Amino acid sequence: MRDIDPVCKIALVQAEPVLFDKEASLAKALDYIEESASQNPDVIVFPELFIPGYPIGMDFGFSMGKRTEAGRSDWKRYYDASVVAGDAEFQALADAARKTDAYISLGFSERDAVSGTLYNSNVIFEPDGTYRVHRKLKPTGSERVVWGDADKGYFPVTQTPWGPIGALICWESYMPLARVALYQKGVTIYISPNTNDNPEWQATIQHIAIEGKCYFVNADMIVGKSSYPSDLHEMEAISQLPEMVCRGGSCIVDPYGHYITEPVWDRETIIFAELDMNLPAACKMEHDVVGHYARPDVLELKVSDR
Repeated sequence: MRDIDPVCKIALVQAEPVLFDKEASLAKALDYIEESASQNPDVIVFPELFIPGYPIGMDFGFSMGKRTEAGRSDWKRYYDASVVAGDAEFQALADAARKTDAYISLGFSERDAVSGTLYNSNVIFEPDGTYRVHRKLKPTGSERVVWGDADKGYFPVTQTPWGPIGALICWESYMPLARVALYQKGVTIYISPNTNDNPEWQATIQHIAIEGKCYFVNADMIVGKSSYPSDLHEMEAISQLPEMVCRGGSCIVDPYGHYITEPVWDRETIIFAELDMNLPAACKMEHDVVGHYARPDVLELKVSDR
């Protein structure tokens, strides 16, 4: 591991996206980036699918062997609100990264410029405006009827003054081999854009931080039932949701599995923290899951990283 800068300043944004609205969600992200910049963060992190929001509880008219035209209409609305990497929305975020001199991680619904397939993706912008996109390997449950499986660039990492930074989206973190693929790239900061507001997830993120000897940035969102557009066709299903559909729980965990910042529930906020970047290396004295605590003669991971 190369020498790294000793402190990394994180701004973790827990906020509610503007559902089905690409322009308003982007504007909200840019406002939070500007607000975060007052504390001069090195890295600014947003939740999963912040643009144009995670449509929790919707099924877009899908059932086994059947679809509905009303559901198709809602899906097309979400499709139109999804983002093509490199388009105007990306240019605005790249400009924000350059202006704030920060790395920016943000979840978005990606629309492939050629095929039109949607992907549940996360992008990390560098301070010079360049970026890397990670597409979710396996959409979870009925996500599979909205977003496709990742088809390229499976485990991109961004080289930073604080070591490599990578991201796995939501339940990708329940894929043990995917975690190892990131560990093999030496990640010191593991970003998890997600919508997991259940208590079991908190145990998961503490385990991963200990296992990978890395900082775990748990980036969750809040979503209220009142935030769904009132003219969607699927309002009956939405009406059955709780008032607070997703409660958040964003936090940062250190390589010992301890909370640097406690989980925050039911409100929008920016969580600021300073990370001691000596810890990821120091903690590997007794346990390095892909180094001296590995048995490559017995266990081996091969990654097809096209």
